[in-house]
Amino acid sequence: MSWLQDLAWPWLLLALPLPWLLRRLLPPVATGAALRVPWADRLDTGGGAAAMRRGGRGGLRLWLAAVAWACLCVAAARPQALGEAVQPPQAGRDLMLAVDLSGSMAEEDMLLGNRVVDRLTAAKAVIADFLDRRGGDRVGLLVFGRRAYAVAPLTLDRDSVREQLMTSVVGLAGRETAIGDAIGLAVKRLRGQPEGQRVLILLTDGVNTAGLLEPLKAAELARDAGVRVHTIAFGGAGGAMQSPFGFRLPGPVEEIDEDTLQRIADMTGGRMFRGRDTGELAGIYAEIDRLEPVERPAEAVRPRIERYHVPLAWALGLALLAWMPWPRRRRGPMEAAG
Repeated sequence: MSWLQDLAWPWLLLALPLPWLLRRLLPPVATGAALRVPWADRLDTGGGAAAMRRGGRGGLRLWLAAVAWACLCVAAARPQALGEAVQPPQAGRDLMLAVDLSGSMAEEDMLLGNRVVDRLTAAKAVIADFLDRRGGDRVGLLVFGRRAYAVAPLTLDRDSVREQLMTSVVGLAGRETAIGDAIGLAVKRLRGQPEGQRVLILLTDGVNTAGLLEPLKAAELARDAGVRVHTIAFGGAGGAMQSPFGFRLPGPVEEIDEDTLQRIADMTGGRMFRGRDTGELAGIYAEIDRLEPVERPAEAVRPRIERYHVPLAWALGLALLAWMPWPRRRRGPMEAAG
């Protein structure tokens, strides 16, 4: 009975004997004559089974209705056919984003549009645009301050990653910076991914001031696990901040450990970038798009093609044929005289 494998819901075939069971189990309808007329014997056609045995129009109607019910049950079971095998193309990358939420990310020295915003707001805008271009990629998100926390696992649901990013606030993970712990947590999350596709993009605006793991020791763990780490040093340059009019104003002195971030990238086979404004940061993520093109062919699949419309059309046609008014056969002179 291999044909049952072509039905999505074969258990619905159990409804085939339902009309017969209802007729057998339900009490019979009273058939006493309420009105006696001379031609009453002509109206007495007997039960459905008797009509089917005797044949004639009554029996034929019942046979048509029975076959229509069987076709309807088959249509409800959803017969399907396997189509030709196809292998849809798919370009995918597995990326973990690590975003610094330390206190210095609240520094308002970034120009976004025509207004000055804090570093985290500027980073969110650029990373959100980056996520919009990652169709078919799996992206995860972790945030770090005094500690590192994974807030979104690797997933194809970029909307959920974007939502977690947008709800993150400065100080959520503490106001210090644990770069080493962030790398260590990302390595743990990426360890189970296919080799060559383990990538971490780490954005920070400071130096390592907290955590249990030193950044260079974490870089060694990443190298041994085959995780490439791209580091982004983000923040205004040289103690200056952008003004709404495009020129720089004196600001707080920057403290970004670019040397350590460069060594982390070199040790793991990644790249180190310096982003001083939103324009440079957007260019960095565009460059990472170019650096991490992982072609991953999708598995060949045979699509299932629905065929329920064929038995459904038969059921409707037979039902209409069974219940449509048929022309009455003309009686001959001998039958009329009898």
